[in-house]
Amino acid sequence: MTDTQAHDEFHGNGLGARLNWLRAAVLGANDGVVSTAGLVVGVAGATDDRGALLTAGLAGLLAGSMSMAAGEYVSVSTQRDSEQAALATEKRELKETPEAELAELTGLLEGKGLSHDVAREAALQLTDRDALRAHAEVELGINPDDLTNPWHAAGASFLAFTVGALLPLLAIVLPPSSVRLVVTVLAVLAALALTGWWSARLGDAAVGRAILRNMGGGAVAMAVTYGAGAMLGAVGV
Repeated sequence: MTDTQAHDEFHGNGLGARLNWLRAAVLGANDGVVSTAGLVVGVAGATDDRGALLTAGLAGLLAGSMSMAAGEYVSVSTQRDSEQAALATEKRELKETPEAELAELTGLLEGKGLSHDVAREAALQLTDRDALRAHAEVELGINPDDLTNPWHAAGASFLAFTVGALLPLLAIVLPPSSVRLVVTVLAVLAALALTGWWSARLGDAAVGRAILRNMGGGAVAMAVTYGAGAMLGAVGV
């Protein structure tokens, strides 16, 4: 691999990682918008008391953001444990059966389109330079210096959900009671249109379809929770 190819690959991998984080942030914000909007609109169906709306919205924001953070921490911790276990296994195999591991690396490089002689020479050079790194990247698809970080994932999820949840919360408590529901619905639909557009662009998907799907899901969620709240408020629950 030439220096230029290595440079391009490095930037490509870094860009992919950044896009994954950005996509997760967009989805987290979207979850914050939809879940909190459903909650506060549902409460608004039962009462127009600003204090009740604020309390419900804050409770939903904190519960949702903590749940998202905890879920991401557990999930990414499990992934990191798996990566570390795989690296430990590979390190042991390199120590116990180096020739077999060299043959395995050669075969993997051949599978990428190299001839046997070139693959063998590349495997030898990679092994001499850093055998564990070579097997980690080629065989396992892991960068030993850049393992997944559960704290980063938890923090990003917490922040994204919180930012998304703040929009419907502020939209429901700041305007006068006569227009707060309309303001909230319009603000939420606008935010969902934005997150739908952004997620479609990141995933190279159809923008219009993603926006409509996002807005439709949010509209249904708000309609259902508002209806439930209105029925509960009518019976005095």
